[in-house]
Amino acid sequence: MEFLDRLFRFPVEQLPFFLTALVIAFTVHEFAHAYFANRFGDPTAKLLGRVTLNPAVHFDFLGVLMLLIAGFGWARPVPVNRDNFSNPRLMGIIVSAAGPISNLLLGIIGTLIYAALFHFGVMNSLWLDSEPTKLAQAISAFFYYFNLMNFFLFLFNLIPLPPLDGYRIIEDLAPRSMLGRLQQFERWAIFVFLLILFVPQLQRYTITPLYDAASSMYLRLFHLVSG
Repeated sequence: MEFLDRLFRFPVEQLPFFLTALVIAFTVHEFAHAYFANRFGDPTAKLLGRVTLNPAVHFDFLGVLMLLIAGFGWARPVPVNRDNFSNPRLMGIIVSAAGPISNLLLGIIGTLIYAALFHFGVMNSLWLDSEPTKLAQAISAFFYYFNLMNFFLFLFNLIPLPPLDGYRIIEDLAPRSMLGRLQQFERWAIFVFLLILFVPQLQRYTITPLYDAASSMYLRLFHLVSG
């Protein structure tokens, strides 16, 4: 158990709550990409069975493992063929943004629900002798990871480096004259991205600030609504 605690970024005893929150966050994120791509006329994701909220379809074992160990990860990317869109650039931006925005909405909804549980006294009723019951601890752990990870995935996926959604948005926003330069940039930018993620010294200036920002978003919203 001590080995796993050192290996994973999160406490082993809280992994069920973390993984449940993560499965929901990843599933909705990829579903949002697939749904809007299909609505805009690209059947690629639909033909592959990706327009679904079935977690098994979007699950990527390595991506989840990396999130547990390194603090970042991924689900199975949804393939999108922008040539099928009537307005490839505008619709491409919407499809790319749909994933991160879905995580932002999940984080907001999760925070509102958790705040409501306190506001209406539900959480307080689950305490005995000034100590939280197991159920209260489980609810708190789930909502902590659910809200934190959704806000984190919202921020993380907006990083303008391939293969993240933020880069795809920049790609669609950029003038056509810059597409050649972006393609050249893409060849080596992926290595910069991997260095930033895998080098612990660099993580202090990349991944850690994103977690701090996500935590701040969650706590500020919670205190604002719970008031």
